[in-house]
Amino acid sequence: MEASEIAQVYLRDLDKLFKEIDGYASEVHIWMVKPGISNSAGNLCLHLIGSISHFIGATLGNTGYIRKREEEFSIKGLPKSELLAKLSDCKKMINEVIHNLSPDELNREYKFDFAGKKSVEGYLLFFAMHLNYHLGQINYHRRLVEANY
Repeated sequence: MEASEIAQVYLRDLDKLFKEIDGYASEVHIWMVKPGISNSAGNLCLHLIGSISHFIGATLGNTGYIRKREEEFSIKGLPKSELLAKLSDCKKMINEVIHNLSPDELNREYKFDFAGKKSVEGYLLFFAMHLNYHLGQINYHRRLVEANY
């Protein structure tokens, strides 16, 4: 798979994430946690931004991003506009970093080994699946908390 095809997957799903967050009628609902649900949509969104910014931006693109994973789950109540701005920045970074990966870079072994030894391309697939998993959770969360709104 070419870098441009991989970038398209991320850009498509980040657009979907943007629409999900923007689709909340009430900003309060973005941060709600209902019984049986561990995380709010806002915290899942911050987690995805942090993960992508660290494992793709900093690791592959040398962006200098410093991840603060604990804050991804402890910060509450950011305005929707701030989440959307962070998503827009993440999308720009993905567009720059992944599009600039050569075939040789895609085939080299990824720097970290927490899901088995894989190529950069293999880990980009792994992180895309992570994005999609949480995107589904956010979609479900939005429909659940705004069902009667």
